[in-house]
Amino acid sequence: KSGLDPGGAWHAWGMACLKAGNLSSAREKFNRCLKPPMDLNQLNHGSRLVQDVIQYLESTVKPILIADDDYFATLRELEATLRTRSLSLEMMCEGKIQHNSYYQECLFYLHTYGTNLAIISFYMRHDCMREALLHLLNKESPSEVFIEGIFVPSYERGKLHMLENLLETIDPGLESWGVYLIATCKYLQRKNYYHILYELQQFMKDHVRAAMTCIRFFTHGAKSYTELGGKQTWLLKIKDHLKVYLQEVSRSSGRKKMAFTFRKRMSATDVSRHINTVDLQMEVTKFLHRCESSGTSQTTDSSLPTLFGNNNMKMDVACKVMLEGKNIEEGFGIAFRVLQDFQLEATEVYSKVAKQLVKQQKYSEIRQLLKCVNESGVAAKNDGDNIILNCLNEFKNIPAEDLDNLIQDMDSDENKIQAYVMCNKLRSAYLVSVRQEKTRAVQLVQQVRQLAENSGDDVVKAICAQWL
Repeated sequence: KSGLDPGGAWHAWGMACLKAGNLSSAREKFNRCLKPPMDLNQLNHGSRLVQDVIQYLESTVKPILIADDDYFATLRELEATLRTRSLSLEMMCEGKIQHNSYYQECLFYLHTYGTNLAIISFYMRHDCMREALLHLLNKESPSEVFIEGIFVPSYERGKLHMLENLLETIDPGLESWGVYLIATCKYLQRKNYYHILYELQQFMKDHVRAAMTCIRFFTHGAKSYTELGGKQTWLLKIKDHLKVYLQEVSRSSGRKKMAFTFRKRMSATDVSRHINTVDLQMEVTKFLHRCESSGTSQTTDSSLPTLFGNNNMKMDVACKVMLEGKNIEEGFGIAFRVLQDFQLEATEVYSKVAKQLVKQQKYSEIRQLLKCVNESGVAAKNDGDNIILNCLNEFKNIPAEDLDNLIQDMDSDENKIQAYVMCNKLRSAYLVSVRQEKTRAVQLVQQVRQLAENSGDDVVKAICAQWL
């Protein structure tokens, strides 16, 4: 009469019937107020009313099964009630939970009014993981339902291996689980749960991704190559994963279509290249670890460069190897291989090293560097000269004698003149200019005279004028 929503009354009546153990009456009353969810795959456990019903059924004792109008319980039913074995106790007897009438009642309400997540979570609460997985597959639920309903509860309760065994039992090739497993890996990566991620990738036999996770274990958080020296087992694991992957690829190359569609694919050439990178990183790690231990290491960078980064980082590795040995020659071989393997800009790296040596006032080491570059066999004609020209920006800090030695080490007279001009050594520039072929000498001396005039160097200006 007052137009109020009768839902609450029907729900209260239904709960009263449940508490009285009258299950069929309860179903009829709840049918008036409970509604199935619009979207079975929504990430919640359905309406509050349904959750109340399930909560009560799960917490209650085993019921007396009474027909609607029959108030006389049989002796056997009475005994069953007196034993008051709750649902949680019933669970412990394998398989018997399915015969518990309240368990069946829960399933009726969940399947009629609950979401897939609610059904799956119910199965998981009662150690029916297989049923949870089959329901998920049967309803083609989205990955979020698998993660929230099955995966997270499994690892929180330490049942990850049990889950993995079941996934394999249901589908030995894991193909039906591919979408769920990849989504789970992404979830674990977002959460930074890398140890669980690595375990899962090994179970999936996703060797390429497992190798990538090992790279993170190797590089993450390390502040020095001494630390990386202690993490070299991860490098061996990366190699193992990549080798196993190569074996699988070669085994399946005979077949028309390679299985393992959800696992990361990579060409054999790329895999071999990565194995080479790991080998080279091992060499770099051993070398720099030794340098740090023996105390020859000088530079302290905020981030630690490895060969698993971008090209700039690889160039930093090459620089670090050359600068941290006892001398340039000691690390040059490894650095040279880094430059060759990754086709890096060698002159840029050598110039960086030279500038660093100027800062460290190791001028004889710059000459050692030039010797190594020239003997490497792949240096272009002007590479050595360009390295010197690049570090002359710092010439104010270089003592006169060392500066002269460096410039005299240059191959090309033109470059020497350019170097002397950069360092305001106009007299020396003049002396090299006059040794050139006549027409070129005239041009060069005129340039030097102009520079002398601009800088107010009357002596050099007069010499040039007299020669001209």
